Amino acid sequence: MQLYQFILNQTSLPEISIKNTLKLLDEDCTIPFISRYRKELTGGLDELQIAEIQKLKKSFEELESRKATILKSLEEQNVLTDELKSNVLECINLTNLEDIYLPYKKKRKTKSDTAREHGLEPLAKIIMAQRAENIDFIASQYLNENVLNEDDALEGARHIIAEWMNESIHTRNRLRIMFSRKAVISSQLIKGKSVDEQAQKYKDYFNWSEPLSRCPSHRLLAILRAEHEKIIKLDVSIDTDEALNIIKSIFIKGKSETSRHVELAAIDAYKRLLAPALSNEALVNAKEKADETAIKVFAENLRQLLLSAPLGEKSILAIDPGFKSGCKVVCLNKQGDLLHNETIYPHPPQNETAMAMKKISSLVNAYKIEAIAIGNGTASRETEHFIKRIRFTSDIQVFVVSEAGASVYSASKIARDEFPNYDVTVRGAVSIGRRLSDPLAELVKIEPKSIGVGQYQHDVNQIKLRDELDLVLMSCVNTVGVNINTASKSLLSAVSGIGEKLAENIIEYRTENGAFKSRMDIKKVKRLGDKAFEQGAGFLRIKDGENPLDNSAVHPESYAVVLKMAKKLNVKVNELIGNKELLKSIDLQLYCTDKVGLPTLQDIIKELEKPGLDPRKKAKVFEFDPTIKTISDLKSGQILPGIINNITNFGCFVDIGIKESGLVHISNVSNQFVSDINQVVKLHQHVQVKVLDVDMARKRIQLSMNF
Repeated sequence: MQLYQFILNQTSLPEISIKNTLKLLDEDCTIPFISRYRKELTGGLDELQIAEIQKLKKSFEELESRKATILKSLEEQNVLTDELKSNVLECINLTNLEDIYLPYKKKRKTKSDTAREHGLEPLAKIIMAQRAENIDFIASQYLNENVLNEDDALEGARHIIAEWMNESIHTRNRLRIMFSRKAVISSQLIKGKSVDEQAQKYKDYFNWSEPLSRCPSHRLLAILRAEHEKIIKLDVSIDTDEALNIIKSIFIKGKSETSRHVELAAIDAYKRLLAPALSNEALVNAKEKADETAIKVFAENLRQLLLSAPLGEKSILAIDPGFKSGCKVVCLNKQGDLLHNETIYPHPPQNETAMAMKKISSLVNAYKIEAIAIGNGTASRETEHFIKRIRFTSDIQVFVVSEAGASVYSASKIARDEFPNYDVTVRGAVSIGRRLSDPLAELVKIEPKSIGVGQYQHDVNQIKLRDELDLVLMSCVNTVGVNINTASKSLLSAVSGIGEKLAENIIEYRTENGAFKSRMDIKKVKRLGDKAFEQGAGFLRIKDGENPLDNSAVHPESYAVVLKMAKKLNVKVNELIGNKELLKSIDLQLYCTDKVGLPTLQDIIKELEKPGLDPRKKAKVFEFDPTIKTISDLKSGQILPGIINNITNFGCFVDIGIKESGLVHISNVSNQFVSDINQVVKLHQHVQVKVLDVDMARKRIQLSMNF
């Protein structure tokens, strides 16, 4: 089967779109580039559709690789017939492929292998035919030094029959369907297991049962984690009698004496071979689906977090709050450079409040601070209260910023390279300040799964998680665009076609030659060839450069088209930019060619209207209820302001200004039915919530947005 046919069978995308997208992927084009600049070829496929083609391409390649391995093994075993080879080559999924290979797969010695060695396969064939009479007499013909009586002979023959049943593709598929539709997952607390505080969070699963097909992603992953921690015992099963009836209907012919032995073999095959294998397979498949769902949730959360509202280029004073160890204070200029750092002690046990106030006022004036960023960790609320008591001479905005992942960054090689002469506390405070200015530019330095915007991210398939999050990271960076003259190595590395090594070379060029004056200068970077330039140039911005188009998403390959438009209107390119009336008057049909069609031309006009427009919203100040400082301050019925800090399929978590976040279950998000929570709420959204219930023992808070 051809690759495009394989993908066509699993999607509803047009054939020509699939073929052209595969061609572009084979030419090492990136997803953001294909999506943005090759719409004519793909038929306007978006990033998700292109990513799906890429994933299916990888699946096809893995399938073909496995086929090659199996064919080689079958050849080496001298069992490869034309029919078997055809079955392997025509197979379109890994599960069926492994079923075909199962009888020839090298495995440890089985009961059926022993029976064969003892010469009992002919007897098994006689029994399986179900035509013979007086089977005990026939069995007596197969006695030898290893088979001492008729019962041993019949048992050995049944072991061989059980293996045949286990290797029957038809049987496995019938039972597989039953497992997919009717399997029940159940869990029990392991006997003698001490129910400590760690185990208590799984108490819902100490005696649990539900259909596997209806078990949601988050619950299955929680159950599997509890099993991994040896707190519960897990079982996946279907009705045994119904399963046996399926096997009997396939293999038993009538009610002869030999049929009774086939029935006994069926019972053995199911309980010893088929049930354990298919039960495990069903659980693995359910886990894969749960992983996909959890990864999708995590990826969407990450996308929203990376595209969080930036404050922009402001002089910022950032505080990493603390009690005994004090609050680490840093001052950053508009470019995020560290200008000053020190520690103040406004809280217990030192209580140097007056001195700390004087110091903050002095720093705000000295460094012309426009905004203050406070980390949301320990002593955050107290520090926010302390800052708001200071009377500044100018209007200073105060923001509470998420610290999630800041400690990971501050101890990383990236942070050590950026600030080799400062300790982790200074680096952490700098990260908090820079997150306020530009969340994307700072968060790109942290391993995505350490940012803390998902559930069970350490339990899902780590390769699939990494691949998905890398796609999200690249998508967000290229959606926003990157200022090539100020971007960090981490940010440049995520630009389409650039990568880590070229990012280093760009910074090296920038250091030696000064700022890039035009996109054409990018070609002067060491080892940055035509392909890398093609893939990345449209996403790299140059502010105040020689060509005004260099600060837009218009690709250099389309500059000539813009020049033609301007020339026809008797204006310069910079006069065309932002002039909506002129842009509306352009007849795009005049500029269509074999390579440049309406989709690209429409994108160009949209970009010229607002060149380099940041798609993100602007940061807004938020204030928690000052009377709520700990979970003990909460009471049912209270209405509180909050910020959504995590989203799952079953609801969203809301930061209400204390250590514990509250859960708004999906049923309490809206007064209407909600199937996809991401259609209703967004990460970092400011909301009003009502306290429904407070579980002090388990530190759980139930909230509602539906009131």
